[in-house]
Amino acid sequence: MTKTQTTPAAAVDPTVAAASAQFLSPVVLRLQALAVNGKQAHWNVRGANFIAIHQLLDSVVEHAQGWADDAAERVVALGLPVDARVSTVAEKSSSAVQAGFVQWEHMVRDVIADIDPIITDLQAAIDGLDEVDLTSQDIAIAIKQGLEKDRWFLVAHLAE
Repeated sequence: MTKTQTTPAAAVDPTVAAASAQFLSPVVLRLQALAVNGKQAHWNVRGANFIAIHQLLDSVVEHAQGWADDAAERVVALGLPVDARVSTVAEKSSSAVQAGFVQWEHMVRDVIADIDPIITDLQAAIDGLDEVDLTSQDIAIAIKQGLEKDRWFLVAHLAE
């Protein structure tokens, strides 16, 4: 029988891992919620700007899923688990997105209202990780940059 020898993971300071998880886990949960609620918005938006908003919401959902994966994988790479089960996401997040058909202006405002707390969490992560883990901070910065761009695209539809 052949024995397989595994190489131990690089030593990770448990304080760094815990701090990174503390700041990135809420981001993961809110981004997962944004992905689900963004799809709800995508399916149920109505009105004159339907096509543009419908397609933009698909991008928001795709980005949220990717960023949630990036943040979660950083936590796991540091040796800690992430709990982003549907029940946990539902328990730890909320959404302004309504059930059923909604006119595009209201739907855009609802999605922006879901994005804003994520941006707040990301800024807290950026500030908190500055002295702890610059790699995790870089991930938070990149996610914030992209999410603010998605928010800008949504806000542009409401500008007069």
